[in-house]
Amino acid sequence: MRKWMIGSAILPSRPSARVSLALTFMLILMMGGNAVAKTLDFDNSPVGMPPEGWTLTKTGQGQSKWTVEADATAPSKPNVLKQSGRATFPVAIKSDTSIGDGFVEVKFKAVAGSEDRAAGIIWRAKDADNYYVVRANALEDNVVLYKTIKGVRTSLDIVGRKGGYGVSTSVAAGQWHSLRCDFTGSRFKVAYDGKPLFEVEDTTIAEAGMIGLWTKADSVTLFDDLAYGEVK
Repeated sequence: MRKWMIGSAILPSRPSARVSLALTFMLILMMGGNAVAKTLDFDNSPVGMPPEGWTLTKTGQGQSKWTVEADATAPSKPNVLKQSGRATFPVAIKSDTSIGDGFVEVKFKAVAGSEDRAAGIIWRAKDADNYYVVRANALEDNVVLYKTIKGVRTSLDIVGRKGGYGVSTSVAAGQWHSLRCDFTGSRFKVAYDGKPLFEVEDTTIAEAGMIGLWTKADSVTLFDDLAYGEVK
């Protein structure tokens, strides 16, 4: 896929993706940092096969199934990454990434699932049992941020609020949405469909780690335009 570079930020050629990442770049410049950003659209990967450069696994029991598939509704045609296996938490980790402070963003569509219809993004992952994840759920209509430590998932409190469970918001199944987290130090800022949603403060995983994608149980979920970058 063609890339555009502004300073040290690498931007994709599609207009919508350029705008999103260009805004990220400008914000980082205002904060005095340098951004290195990439976007993966899976369009150059063989259909029906797992994508290269990923650890395709799960947290807990079961078997995940991550494959590149053609989809006429893809935000960037023709391909998407599809998770159609069944596991406690299917996980796909981008093996060659190591980001301490930065962002991760993806477009997703919850297709099916009777137990769950979830899509999540992962950051600071050490492995399939230790990472942060924020996920949107089309059956629950909410977005929640968790830490997973030694395979145990725990939801985190929202800044300025005691108790509760994430934020309620419409997550329509069968439609494309975007989910994003900007993380710097112990502060995590979550945006959904391009709008800021909530912030979380946590110090459990401070070291740089890998980014990735996540679903739950029997969720059948499509992903496209995975963008990520580091603030140095």
